Amino acid sequence: MIKNYGDKKLSKIPSHRHAMFRNMMASLIINEKIITTLPKAKELRKFFDRLMSDAKKGRVNEVKKEIKDKNAFKKIMTVLVPRYNSRNSGYTSVVNVGYRKGDNAILTMVKLMD
Repeated sequence: MIKNYGDKKLSKIPSHRHAMFRNMMASLIINEKIITTLPKAKELRKFFDRLMSDAKKGRVNEVKKEIKDKNAFKKIMTVLVPRYNSRNSGYTSVVNVGYRKGDNAILTMVKLMD
């Protein structure tokens, strides 16, 4: 029986995929916008929404486990949690930017909502 639990594989093994999303979340927190492909952007939204929900509830250990970057952790706890305190979900927006020259993949910009 095939059980798909909702996460896309993105042609990567689980440890690589998890590390990739950790790094993408840290970059998104620090820079407040990143450019990536559409499937990665859609999956990143799910991971980031869970992270922000944990941070807003005060689950410091869960946030530290997901983000290894100290600067990103400091910013999420001091800047982003007060900013999104009144918002329940939808912390990011995905905007199409164009197509990648090499393989014509759709590029999107993931940015934090105001």
